[in-house]
Formats: sequence, C-alpha cells, structure tokens
Amino acid sequence: MEIPRISIEEIKRLKDNNQPMVFLDSRNPQAWAGSDEKIPGAIRVPADQVIQHLKEIPKGRTIITYCT
Repeated sequence: MEIPRISIEEIKRLKDNNQPMVFLDSRNPQAWAGSDEKIPGAIRVPADQVIQHLKEIPKGRTIITYCT
C-alpha cells in the first residue's frame, strides 16, 4: 500500500479552506522526547501502537501523520 505524502503548501490550503484535520505524531518515544519540535494539539501515538489508540483519533477529519 502506498501512503500519499502531503506538502506544507497543501496543509496550508486545507487549513485556509477550513478542512477539518488532525495531526498524528507517530514518532517513537525516544524521538519524541528528544525533539523540541512538536505541533500543538497533535495526538501522540507511536506508529506501532496506532491500532490500540484508534478511539483517540477523531473521525471525519483528514489525518496527517508525521514522524522522523
């Protein structure tokens, strides 16, 4: 399965068009703890734990996942 990539410009366009979206920070705990860069309001779920946390991810929104 190919995962589509999204550019910063596309995210800005979605935001400007009031597209409901959620950011999912899927970095592992070490990468997350070692970073000063965090998106406010992002849901933090390591990639290997997404299934266990599906109830925390809002439905009906574009999901933008990022990691290192």
